[in-house]
Amino acid sequence: MNLFERLGMKSQVLQEPLFHLGDTTVTLEKILVFLVVLLATLVASRLLQRGLVRGLRMRGATDEGTLGVARRLLHYVIVAVGMMLAFESIGISLGTLFAAGAVFAIGLGFAMQNIAQNFVSGVILLAERTIKPGDVLQVDNRFVRVVSMGIRATIARTLDEEEIIVPNSFIVQSVVTNFTLRDSLYRLRCPVGVTYSSDMALVMKTLAEAAAKLPWRVPERDPVVLLSGFGSSSVDFEVSVWVEDPWRSRGYRSEFNQEIWWALKKAGVVIAFPQLDLHLDPEVSRALSGRAEAESSPTRPHEEEMP
Repeated sequence: MNLFERLGMKSQVLQEPLFHLGDTTVTLEKILVFLVVLLATLVASRLLQRGLVRGLRMRGATDEGTLGVARRLLHYVIVAVGMMLAFESIGISLGTLFAAGAVFAIGLGFAMQNIAQNFVSGVILLAERTIKPGDVLQVDNRFVRVVSMGIRATIARTLDEEEIIVPNSFIVQSVVTNFTLRDSLYRLRCPVGVTYSSDMALVMKTLAEAAAKLPWRVPERDPVVLLSGFGSSSVDFEVSVWVEDPWRSRGYRSEFNQEIWWALKKAGVVIAFPQLDLHLDPEVSRALSGRAEAESSPTRPHEEEMP
């Protein structure tokens, strides 16, 4: 058997029908082409991702969160195009494929409604880039930092070093505060209450000086001292400064409160605490006074009768 006969036999094996999908006959050759296209898609995705990151860095984009989102989007686009080409290479049009699995897709769609919703939300988040890995957010009244973003869920770390999994649909449909969307500046507020007998001018001066001494505040922005209200037991103030790292706000607030404590103590200002004043009607006061006098007067012993 010569070389041409062997090649002819191999060609017949590759052209041997394996199964039919609609009007399309699937052979071993088509399956091999399908796998080669998929492999080439993955290789092209990796190479193009490296080229994209290199190009973005040359243009000044150094944020790892932005680079990660760009790589992920490019990967999804290339894989989608590669899958389309792979199916077309074996002679299966996407229209035929969708028509063949329409009934199954409808049933699967109802069963995977939440997964599909999270998937679409993940694509929206990756496309808009309003949230990136490394951002500090307030989600469901919790202060978290984004660790990674997937196509279904976002992984975040809390201030207690706990990792939580947040569905992407929850982030898209809820009001989420991003403290690092445009910059990392964060306004740190500390409330404090003083007694009503305090010198208010001295209090505001002392609070402003205490806030100005903080070494980690943004020096370009002056501290703000506001009289926020009149409480039942105190005159309430709010002191605020700007910091560059929202994630460290809890430690900063502790240092801020200590600075305020020692500054007011040095100035002789008393920090208020809940008190209760009791006022009695005159009749009640006189009755209580008479009772107290009666209880405090000495008792005389009875005189014994002489026989």
